[in-house]
Amino acid sequence: MVIKRRTVLTRSVPFLLIGLLILVLYLHFFVGIENLIQLLQSVNLLYYSLAFVVSLLSIVFYSLTWQHFLNLLSIKIGFPKTFLFVWVATFVDILIPAESISSEISKAYLISRSVGQSTGKAVASIVSHRILSMSITATALIISSALLILKYELSTSILTFMLIVMIGTVFSIVLLSYLSFKEQTTWKVVNKILGFVEFISRGRWQLTNLKTKAQRMLKMFHEGTTTLIEHPRNLALPVVFSLLAWVTDVLISFFVFISLGFDVSFVVIVIVYTLSMAIQYFPIGIPAEVGFVEIFMTSLYTLLGIPLPISAAATVLTRVLTVWFRFFVGYASFIRWIGTEFLMGDG
Repeated sequence: MVIKRRTVLTRSVPFLLIGLLILVLYLHFFVGIENLIQLLQSVNLLYYSLAFVVSLLSIVFYSLTWQHFLNLLSIKIGFPKTFLFVWVATFVDILIPAESISSEISKAYLISRSVGQSTGKAVASIVSHRILSMSITATALIISSALLILKYELSTSILTFMLIVMIGTVFSIVLLSYLSFKEQTTWKVVNKILGFVEFISRGRWQLTNLKTKAQRMLKMFHEGTTTLIEHPRNLALPVVFSLLAWVTDVLISFFVFISLGFDVSFVVIVIVYTLSMAIQYFPIGIPAEVGFVEIFMTSLYTLLGIPLPISAAATVLTRVLTVWFRFFVGYASFIRWIGTEFLMGDG
């Protein structure tokens, strides 16, 4: 379905404003707005421009990774359209507080609607991409955590949270991988979910046709994942591009700190980046978890030895690029896609 812009914006903006209010109050009482403004005014624009460049490159490499998965599954789509779809999905992901799920659903919908390919194959490309990205993140988290433990005396709460994130990430990877290759198990799960929906609707919703479509889609999905695993050499380029996407995403914070004239360990940046991404998976209900993620990142940087004003300034500058810049470009991409759909006569 096409997202109704006014409805989504009307429902999301109040929660977004609440998040911003929480952030402003935190900065006022714990950091000091004047201190923050002074630091922001001293930013080296050359290095911050580099942060902007790598933030763009991150989306490019992310799109290239997905592009190669689509190509391997014989889904014919040019890179410009893949790039556009990634921006649209990013906008939806930021706007709708269902982090990491709304983006995947958006991309599957965009592919099936605009390219006319099987939704099952599209989902196979998206899930495979997700597993690869999560595997790289989990590996980086494990290595950086080990290095951090050797270098710092961390509190029990931080160690516990890091362990929970690692276990949760690895569990998600194993579960997704298992369901990707066990067709009968996946169908049982989907069938039970649809059966539960029928039960709570008390028979008002007859989902027989939906079950048939779901079974057909799952068959195509598992055929797609089997195709990918049967040709492991073809996964070399997606792995390379996914690694580059991860590195450039982390480099955003690295260049932000340099722009503030502060030298920080790359290991610390990786830890904060990974754990802040995990925070965004919690269903807080605020678009992009604005306010909560900033407070978490600032607090974690401070706990790892970075002065509070520098931590806050670095966090704000990073989130400008990873949330607000991507939000507005994503919105422009969304408007462009809506216009293209209208011109093509699809509504």
